[in-house]
Amino acid sequence: MKTPSPEQAALHADTIVGTHSADRLRTIDQWRVVCLACTLGLIVLGLGWEIWWAPLKGGTGALALKVLPLTLCLTGLLKHRMGAYRALSLLVWLYVLEGLMRGVTDQGVSQVLAWLETLLGVVLFTACSVYVRLRLKVLPPKVEATP
Repeated sequence: MKTPSPEQAALHADTIVGTHSADRLRTIDQWRVVCLACTLGLIVLGLGWEIWWAPLKGGTGALALKVLPLTLCLTGLLKHRMGAYRALSLLVWLYVLEGLMRGVTDQGVSQVLAWLETLLGVVLFTACSVYVRLRLKVLPPKVEATP
């Protein structure tokens, strides 16, 4: 089997390791922690809201399943997968919309939880966007094909 050249190995390596300055790596890692914290916060909030703190009257708690897509993103976040961060930045708007809707229509504890969900969602979108942008700055520019 042919061994890859150093250039080929660099192309297949994780774009985080060895391609950023130490300061940028620290910044990227901080935004990654914010993404993970907000995602876990939304999961805990969704479960607690629908099961213990303010479930819908007559509900079965099945709305707690709304956090399932967030749990599926966690593996990708932990492995620095760009696709997971991009997908999560789109997915989070569903939670923001739910928080806005229930923040305006619900009362009491449920309303407070809805505004917290909205806040977590906006912070998560911002963190995912900044994380992706910082990671993409190291990619080489695309070469235009000559006819």
